[in-house]
Amino acid sequence: MDHGEINEEFELNEVRDNIVSSVGSRLSLFSKEFGFGRYKWETSSALKLPKDCYRGFVIHPNGRLYRVWVNMIFLWSIYSTFFTPLEFGFFRGLPLHLTDLESVQIVFLADVVLQFFVAYLDPHTYKMVHDRNSIALRYAKGSFLLDFLGCFPWDFIYKVTGRREVIRCMIWIRLYRARNITHFFKRMEKDIRINYLFTRIVKLITVELYCTHTAACIFYYLATTIPPAEEGYTWIGSLTMGDYKYINFREIDFWTRYITSLYFAIVTMATVGYGDIHAVNTREMIFIMIYISFDMILGAYLIGNMTALIVKGSKTERFRDKMTDLIKYMNRNNLGKDIRSQVKNHLRLQYESTYTKSRILEDIPVAIRSKISQNLYIETVQGVPLFKGCSDEFLNQIVMKLNEEFFLPGEVIIEQGSAVDQIYIVSHGELEEVVIGEDGTEESIADLVPYDVFGEVAVLCNIPQPYTVRVSELCKLLRMEKQSLTSILQLYFKDSRQILSNLLKGKETDLRIKQLESDITYLIAKQEAELALSVNSAAYHGDLYHLKGLINAGADPSKTDYDGRTALHMAASKGYEDIVRFLAQRGANINSIDKFGNSPLLEAVKGGHDRVAALLVENGAILDIQDAGSYLCKIVIGSKIEVLRRLLENGVDPNSKNYDQRTPLHVAAAEGLHLLAKILIEFGADVLSMDRWGNTPIDEGQKCGSKPLMKILEAARATHL
Repeated sequence: MDHGEINEEFELNEVRDNIVSSVGSRLSLFSKEFGFGRYKWETSSALKLPKDCYRGFVIHPNGRLYRVWVNMIFLWSIYSTFFTPLEFGFFRGLPLHLTDLESVQIVFLADVVLQFFVAYLDPHTYKMVHDRNSIALRYAKGSFLLDFLGCFPWDFIYKVTGRREVIRCMIWIRLYRARNITHFFKRMEKDIRINYLFTRIVKLITVELYCTHTAACIFYYLATTIPPAEEGYTWIGSLTMGDYKYINFREIDFWTRYITSLYFAIVTMATVGYGDIHAVNTREMIFIMIYISFDMILGAYLIGNMTALIVKGSKTERFRDKMTDLIKYMNRNNLGKDIRSQVKNHLRLQYESTYTKSRILEDIPVAIRSKISQNLYIETVQGVPLFKGCSDEFLNQIVMKLNEEFFLPGEVIIEQGSAVDQIYIVSHGELEEVVIGEDGTEESIADLVPYDVFGEVAVLCNIPQPYTVRVSELCKLLRMEKQSLTSILQLYFKDSRQILSNLLKGKETDLRIKQLESDITYLIAKQEAELALSVNSAAYHGDLYHLKGLINAGADPSKTDYDGRTALHMAASKGYEDIVRFLAQRGANINSIDKFGNSPLLEAVKGGHDRVAALLVENGAILDIQDAGSYLCKIVIGSKIEVLRRLLENGVDPNSKNYDQRTPLHVAAAEGLHLLAKILIEFGADVLSMDRWGNTPIDEGQKCGSKPLMKILEAARATHL
């Protein structure tokens, strides 16, 4: 890396490529700062004036010629700021060549006229305002009156109005021009090409010199505004320096008088004690008391600033360090001019406003930060159409995950076709949605105003961003990470469905988004299926706490999974009495049938969970088995005595027949299962029921040849007869 590249890294604005030395860099700084040299003033596209505005004679504030004029006014402001106290204090006996400089007020008068034509940057929208009426109205309401009064020839008015002292005091209005000097030092402090320590020291020395200069002029003024006969009773009239006396001090050379006054002001400010020079009348004593009191504050200011320079860590220094690092990075990677300008402007906005919540509240406990977020953003979030109909708990969770961001006009927030991992809510300002065609043409499709949301389609549907979002005016956005939103949606399922429903309603007029209707419908179905699985899983594992959380968040307790099974099926099959009771209280479908024909009560019966079965019956469950005959026959073949008994106890008809018109008693008799046959007969099984071939259970028993069985069947037939 050559020496020119090193210098380039430490420049706030790009310099010409032919600058190859540190001296050249400093000369470039001077030429840019005062408007000399051939270069184009850098501005972002958002700061440029429309071409037609120049027809109405509107001046661009960053134009080269206007910058020359501004810096000339700055130099004359230095003169005016220092000359005003001198003119006020030494108006009696001021040299003519200094008095003639009063004519320079015509320059400031010309600047007053010029300000009615200078465009300005709107502090709210960050747009360059070039409307002549707006410019004139803003200046007229602002500093026009003080600027205009400062151009008056107050010395002349003082003389023609009978030398009234109050008129002469109006000359102090010109000190309002000192704001030009303040603005200059602010620019220099942020310019990383200039040593920050040097700039601050020069600023502090300027403040100290101006204060002592003004005090010196007032000291002399106090001595010249008393009757001539009493001028010997003033600090300068009674002064004797060696063999030299100041009795007729008006006849002394101007510079001797000024230096003597300045010496008096400095030793007074430094409080080093008095020798031959001191106050000799009441007016001077009063002013010195006020002056020394002010000096205490001034001394604290100077010492505090010098300490801050030694310790470092000021906001301006942090800004300079960050700007330096950014410029190094941009130079190293050869980033383009447009993106360099956007980065710098954004960093300046960040420096001027310190807007991010995380920086200000980083030391505040999370609970308090949450309350602050709710106070700041809850009204905005409640007004967002995407969140319409959502629960307050859900909105509170959203609010706590929001972060503020500010963007300047012209900045692109999200580009078309990009993967989006965050959504934005417009809190203040205006943006535009732009579709970029294959040939590079742009078409503005919508304006985004407060309460609008963008990025939500790409985030919720997991698709590339369908359009570009660009800032039209300075805007404040509330940003939320995709991961945070997803985690909240997983907890609040009902609100998740509501958001997807709102997304469809809000995009009905957008044909491109309307094409995503099937995708959004699929997402809704997918979420519901995943929710049902989560609910069933919690019920299956007996996790009542998790199940309550899911149901309270909006999950449907009667929602079925891919097998048609509900959480009640799972809990009943496992015998979880507390979960069954909770689901019954929350309105779960007691008699839901899965794809296998099983109900929760049947699951409880098969599992031998009598208390659960009784609880289900209490809440209205009935044992309605499809093809009960075939089912009971299978139970008999499996010799499941207890299951058979529970089924019969819960109302299953023992005479139910299968496809061959055979009853469970037919099967029990054919297999010689006398215990099962006895149970069936106890619950009313008919021993004379005939199947499709005309056989009765007794006939099947005779073929089997089981004596215990036949004894039971014969006894049942005798009872039947």
